[in-house]
Amino acid sequence: MPNFFKSFFFGKSETPESEKQKNDQKNFEIFKYDGLRAQRMGRPDYAIKCFTKALAIEEDFETMGYLSQLYIPMGETEKAREILEKMAVMEPHVTSTFLTLANVCYIQEDYKAMEEAASKAIAIEEGNAVAHFLLGKARKGQDDEIMTIAHLTKAITLKDDFIEARLMRAEALLQMKQYKEVMEDIDAVIAQNPEEETAILLRGKVKEANGQEEEAETDYKFVTEINPFNEQAYLYLGQLYINQKKLTEAISLFDEAIELNPNFAEAYKERGRAKLLSGDKDGSVEDMKKSLELNPKDEAGLNGEFKNLGPKPEALPGIF
Repeated sequence: MPNFFKSFFFGKSETPESEKQKNDQKNFEIFKYDGLRAQRMGRPDYAIKCFTKALAIEEDFETMGYLSQLYIPMGETEKAREILEKMAVMEPHVTSTFLTLANVCYIQEDYKAMEEAASKAIAIEEGNAVAHFLLGKARKGQDDEIMTIAHLTKAITLKDDFIEARLMRAEALLQMKQYKEVMEDIDAVIAQNPEEETAILLRGKVKEANGQEEEAETDYKFVTEINPFNEQAYLYLGQLYINQKKLTEAISLFDEAIELNPNFAEAYKERGRAKLLSGDKDGSVEDMKKSLELNPKDEAGLNGEFKNLGPKPEALPGIF
């Protein structure tokens, strides 16, 4: 009877199950918002712990998104991809999930999966320029120049000032030696940003291909001046010097590049090529060994670069 009156006047007492649900919800919110605060404070390690604990209580779509975004810059792409794939199943009509997934697949060099994710984003939102750009990027990763250009053109049609898409299309067109079309994209980019480094370097490559070597050199030097850490500018300028038989200038330039970045594998490789052409075989071997040490995957590239430049140095087995 006492329990009856207590229930009548004060309502039913909470069951252990409902009490647990309330506590779980409370703990979920604490972990989630502690994670957000940690993220704002620049503590991604603590934020990951908080979000992980929150998700152990409840698989919340928003929290999963926060966690995946933290994993990406930390190089934990497999963990990020696993979460994003779950999110794609939970909410299959959210375009941003597939765009982020496509970017993660690009980092992993899984271009087929990247293409699939970008295509799903387009199926949801046909007019999304970024999705078409990512699809073009995926096709580029699969060495399909025609479809790369087609998808990038679609992205540019949707967003005329899409600098990244224009630069990538210009690179693809350069590979196909379509210099007039390359310059159209470059001019459009430079009109928006006169110091866009990639555009200036591409313009230099077009000039070099057209025999305008002095103008190409001017472009390459300009980029090294506005950004001494642009490695591509040093490579293009050094390679131009090698082609012009200016081997002393090339070696000096690559000395400077390596001083700025002692882990610049391509600079060692190109300096080694210049040294070999100048008759310094021992110096060339040392540079090639250092290049391979920094980039072991490039052994085939070294074979191609050096096989016709002289007899195989005994100190570097496997090369040539």
